[in-house]
Amino acid sequence: MNTSGDPAQIGPEGCRGTMSAEEDARWLRWVTQQFKTIAGEDGEISLQEFKSALHVKESFFAERFFALFDSDRSGTITLQELQEALALLIHGSPMDKLKFLFQVYDIDGSGSIDPDELRTVLQSCLRESAISLPDEKLDQLTLALFESADTDGNGAITFEELRDELQRFPGVMENLTIRAAIFIASTSCSVCRINSRAASWLMAPAPHPRPHRPRQLTRAYWHNHRSQLFCLAAYAGLHVLLFALAAAHRHLGASVMVAKGCGQCLNFDCSFIAVLMLRRCLTWLRATWLAQVLPLDQNIQFHQLMGYVVVGLSLVHTVAHIVNFALQAQAEASPFQFWELLLTTRPGIGWVHGSASPTGVALLLLLLLMFICSSSCVRRSGHFEVFYWTHLSYLLMWLLLIFHGPNFWKWLLVPGILFFLEKAIGLAVSRMAAVCIMEVNLLPSKVTHLLIKRPPFFHYRPGDYLYLNIPTIARYEWHPFTISSAPEQKDTIWLHIRSQGQWTNRLYESFKVSDPLGCGSKRLSRSVTMRKSQRLSKGSRILLENHQFCNIKCYIDGPYGTPTRRIFASEHAVLIGAGIGITPFASILQSIMYRHQKRKHTCPNCQHSWIKGVQDNMKLQKVDFIWINRDQRSFEWFVSLLTKLEMDQAQETQHDRFLELHMYMTSALGKNDMKAIGLQMALDLLANKEKKDSITGLQTRTQPGRPDWSKVFQKVAAEKKGKVQVFFCGSPALAKVLKGHCEKFSFRFFQENF
Repeated sequence: MNTSGDPAQIGPEGCRGTMSAEEDARWLRWVTQQFKTIAGEDGEISLQEFKSALHVKESFFAERFFALFDSDRSGTITLQELQEALALLIHGSPMDKLKFLFQVYDIDGSGSIDPDELRTVLQSCLRESAISLPDEKLDQLTLALFESADTDGNGAITFEELRDELQRFPGVMENLTIRAAIFIASTSCSVCRINSRAASWLMAPAPHPRPHRPRQLTRAYWHNHRSQLFCLAAYAGLHVLLFALAAAHRHLGASVMVAKGCGQCLNFDCSFIAVLMLRRCLTWLRATWLAQVLPLDQNIQFHQLMGYVVVGLSLVHTVAHIVNFALQAQAEASPFQFWELLLTTRPGIGWVHGSASPTGVALLLLLLLMFICSSSCVRRSGHFEVFYWTHLSYLLMWLLLIFHGPNFWKWLLVPGILFFLEKAIGLAVSRMAAVCIMEVNLLPSKVTHLLIKRPPFFHYRPGDYLYLNIPTIARYEWHPFTISSAPEQKDTIWLHIRSQGQWTNRLYESFKVSDPLGCGSKRLSRSVTMRKSQRLSKGSRILLENHQFCNIKCYIDGPYGTPTRRIFASEHAVLIGAGIGITPFASILQSIMYRHQKRKHTCPNCQHSWIKGVQDNMKLQKVDFIWINRDQRSFEWFVSLLTKLEMDQAQETQHDRFLELHMYMTSALGKNDMKAIGLQMALDLLANKEKKDSITGLQTRTQPGRPDWSKVFQKVAAEKKGKVQVFFCGSPALAKVLKGHCEKFSFRFFQENF
């Protein structure tokens, strides 16, 4: 949306009632312009136009705002009424702004807020924050806030009582004072709000500022990227050396020198590029000291980089040969024409029947096809199979390269042996014995929870992932998924799979049908279960409908290591999961608590507890787990696990807790938004009373909105529990934000990749 010309440049101080005359005039002109855009030809804003412009989920707040702005009760808002209301809210005192809030809550205008009015407001707050709670819980929230505010016990909340109640919550009165009310109305073509963080009382919380972007090659940047920079420097130096050695033939001409130099570099790149995808070898390397030196976590990024380099060098190599062929064809002594040199074996160029030219053309076409089909627009647009099958042409490329270049087979010998050994071992292990899916749970947001029978030979570490093949879904497709169960869980392997592509959607939909594939062999048992479910409550019946026992054959390949293996060598680990990004941390958290309980000993007489060293290679002193979800239902994926983790620490004080949980719900509005002030206060009061959160049922209070990462990392740094390492699994956009903050605080940052 275009905000040019709006008064965003006024600054926060201008919204605290200290606007200069010039700024005030600019602001009034801007309000007038936006009013005309929304009001149209009649010069007045109707309730429907106000609702459309306000973009609130719940019409209650739009109607209350409209009623308060419409001072003459004419049913429309004039420009003068709008300017007067905004002037009061911007230039008025804190009490003026608080009175506006009170009038929003005082629906009948009686001068006090009764329990039914408060319940109506809180119900609208819940809808505005996309929170669903039963009526009984809503009643409890209403009574908690009402009883706390109604200090004289007369059955109504006065303005003074609401003011006193707000003052009990740190930051609320401050936000009401600083975040002056600005008329938020936007249409598809314009914005009617001031984009200042200090001017957002009536509007949704302002976007976070841009993350800290450190200067390149600063101490913090080097601290987080030294292994990558070292490998990039070594990679570039090796290419310069190979090019120089191969191009040392001045008598052959410049074009031949360039072609030979690029060809030698391509010998290395086309053979070594496969080594970067040897997952078993990389998993083995993670357990050695080389994991501290080599950037094993960036293997995919280096693989992609080498792919770009191969394409670039191939194009230069081809152009150099074309120039050389053109010069040869123009020579009087040349017996061959240009097209013969380029496309046929007649000139005898190459070590296998003169096949260098035609194989070179075939290689270039095949390489360009792979390059195009590997682009993100193909892979992420529901055409993964195109990427997968065209990428398998690397075998044909290697064969053509052997015929094309006389020395390529020497470069390919060692990487090729490693590659085919890994593939052979993986194929043998995965097909040695089929395993079966024993249970399926369909969770909110189209997440499929699979319980797979664990093979006796399958040994993995927390945070590892595997490749899964289900022939009934797709016979030849293998997809990577993080293992969400702990290694200490001996009988089953857990996978939580979110439906985001064709294969995952087919998996979810196959279990939604009444008789999914492979689940029909025990119809009698299922019939008994169905009869029992008829005698259960509604919630229990829904649970059974989404839970199925089955016996579906599948194959697994793995396990493979990830950056999260470093967690146990950390001193203070910060685990950040966004949405389904919690899956690697589910396994890790279970294993961490298992090891922590194993190290903890308690005296049976005095109940004194202490930590005794155990040979488990775990250096952890503190773990902070941060889970960010868009909506309420997403917390249901692992709420039982998190509840168990909290119970394991029930006897410890808040200061001594080894694991600290932090929950954030981005769709919920915070205390700095007028549409949620009452709700968040009620949630705090009820959480303190019941010792559990009303949204998740955990002891940890779910925070509304997104984390303030500066404050989060400041708190982590202040705890001084040892060197901090941050592990993240989620969207790339959030990864960039976190990476910038980590470099600011000199924290090591690791991101989960496949």
